[in-house]
Amino acid sequence: QVQLVESGGGLVQTGGSLRLSCVASGSSASMNIMGWYRQAPGKQRELVAIIISDGTTNYADSVKGRFNISRDNAKNTVYLQMNSLQSEDTAIYYCYAKQLRFIWYEYWGQGTQVAVSS
Repeated sequence: QVQLVESGGGLVQTGGSLRLSCVASGSSASMNIMGWYRQAPGKQRELVAIIISDGTTNYADSVKGRFNISRDNAKNTVYLQMNSLQSEDTAIYYCYAKQLRFIWYEYWGQGTQVAVSS
């Protein structure tokens, strides 16, 4: 079935940048929605950014102006460019995809750790 494979997590200093990538494989149809969520210790999982197949985007207020989401529909790949990273951005980041094939299917990546040192 469908798998989401993530890469790009790691440790960075405050003010640094990181780029996350996620490839959706094994799908017989394109993903309508792709995006990123994150979860910090003791907090609920929250939306970071999503992007629709037509290119429209939505960002959490906390990352607007710092993060940029993009996608390559031909490769079923979504990217998250993270700039001006802060310690508050430290979390496990999860790739997310949603696909309509008569009913909605949701897929999640395994998560990748992003740590920002203060």
